[in-house]
This record gives sequence, C-alpha cells and structure tokens, in this order.
Amino acid sequence: MTLIGLVAAVVAAVLYVVLTKEPLPSPDAKPAVVETVDLEGTRAKAERGDAQAQNVLGKIYAKGDLVKGGYKEAAKWYRQAADQGYAAAQAALGELYEAGQGVPKDYPEAAKWYRKAAEQGDVKGQYSLAVLYVVGNGVPRDSKEAMKWYRQAADQGEELAQYALGMRYYEGAGVTPDPVEAYLWLSLAAARGLPDAAPPLAELKRRMTREQLTEAERRVKTFVIKKPTPPAK
Repeated sequence: MTLIGLVAAVVAAVLYVVLTKEPLPSPDAKPAVVETVDLEGTRAKAERGDAQAQNVLGKIYAKGDLVKGGYKEAAKWYRQAADQGYAAAQAALGELYEAGQGVPKDYPEAAKWYRKAAEQGDVKGQYSLAVLYVVGNGVPRDSKEAMKWYRQAADQGEELAQYALGMRYYEGAGVTPDPVEAYLWLSLAAARGLPDAAPPLAELKRRMTREQLTEAERRVKTFVIKKPTPPAK
C-alpha cells in the first residue's frame, strides 16, 4: 500500500469511529447474522393451521416492518394460535388486550390469556399475570397470587420477575422482609443485566450481617434455573 493509500485508510477508520461512535469491527469478527423471514411460506403454514407459524405471523404484524395491518391483524393470528394452546401466542394476545392494541382494552380478557400461558410455564404470561395481581387489573389484588407467579417466572430466570420478587422481600410488600431472599433475587436480576437491581442490592450489602451475606451468596451460587412443569392433562 502506498503512503497516500495508508493515510486514506487511517482517515477512513477515524471517520468511521467518529461518525458511528462504535469501535472498528475486529478483523476476526464474524459478520452479523441477519434474520430473514419467509413471509409467504410462514403465511401459507399459518393458513393451514400451523400454530407456530400463526404466532410468528402475529409477531410480524405487531412489529409492522414487513407488512401492513398492524395490531388488529396481529391479534387475529395470535388468537388462532392461542386457541390451539400455543403459550407464547396466549401471552402475546394478553398483552394486546392489556394495552388495547388491535382489540378493545379488556383487563379480564388479558388476565384470562396470561393465565392460560402461565399455566403452561410461559414466563411472560407468569410475570404479566403477577403484575395484574399486584395492581388489581382484571383480577382482585392478591399478594399471595402475585408472589406465586413472580416466583415461577423467577425460577425460570426471568430477570424482571427476579427483580420484582427481590424488591418485595426487600420492602416487605405482602411478605415478611427477608434480606437473604431479597439479596438472592436482586443478585440474579443484576447478573442478568437489570440495572435497577444494583442500588437496593448495594444497600442490602451495607445492612446485612456477615452470616446473612454468606448464606445469601451460597444461595446465589447454587441457584439453578428450573424448567417449567408441564400442565396436567
């Protein structure tokens, strides 16, 4: 490479970093994988009654990048999959009813679909149903039920549920305050990248005894993500 070519390459590299505010890609880095969707193939499967394809098509319409139709069309395909017992579609349909997107806002209907998903072990359904029990939307306020569903989602590694569970033990919201349990769940949430877990976790460390910290750290190290229990038939 000539001197002029070398200078041009350096300038181009500097401009790349300045304009994109990203480091230069490593020469050894693998190219990013761009996910492609066979829209027509997915639609054909969905129209034949394939629940997984119906759920994917619902996501495509909800996202709105590839097709027009929006949430109303998303709700149509989610419902078809949900009626077949597809848990992810049930949770997604619950979200639409909770938000009033593509369907009328209806908290009891949202709770119904969240519950169907939650009972199949879907973490989104479990977490969302717990939130409804906390605020009393579509279901009566019930701390015990909220804790039950938070814990099932948290046991599967859902960081928002872990954070919510940790904060309830931290604040004594509906349960007896328990710094060891609070530390366990907040630590797991923080480890999964949830920044809101860091401040209460730091406060716990300042307040806990050495024995409590030792026990809490032991629980963190021995925590194993649980697989959902299949629903009884």
